[in-house]
Amino acid sequence: MKVTIRPYRKQPPLMMTEVNAIAEVGLEGDHYASKGGKRQVTLISQEHINAVASFMGKEGIDPLLLRRNIVTSGINLLALKNRRFQIGQAILEYTGECHPCSRMEENLGRGGYNAMRGHGGITCRVIQSGRITRGDSIKVLD
Repeated sequence: MKVTIRPYRKQPPLMMTEVNAIAEVGLEGDHYASKGGKRQVTLISQEHINAVASFMGKEGIDPLLLRRNIVTSGINLLALKNRRFQIGQAILEYTGECHPCSRMEENLGRGGYNAMRGHGGITCRVIQSGRITRGDSIKVLD
């Protein structure tokens, strides 16, 4: 698992070794944290990043270009719909799909937006504060 924050809008994300997730706020230091709402944390799977790269005829894509907070592997994120799950010490709740934005054309090149459709990951809100560390796994609660 890789963890990033985006301190400022339209600025490159920063790779972190650990980050604090704050209940009903988001990730400490992320520009979305001050907004609360349903998009407090974004997740995308490495498998979907690989699919997008394939659609675009590329060897790979730098996950930082996709601007998601957490890159996972080995879990179908859409299976988390209507569920709560734990990453590290934090508990998150699925709030929806994370659809691509126009920045995907800018970041990935022509066709980037369409390649990302259906592969943009999910959005979550933080239910319980806690530390998330690179390498943590996702534990589904229920």
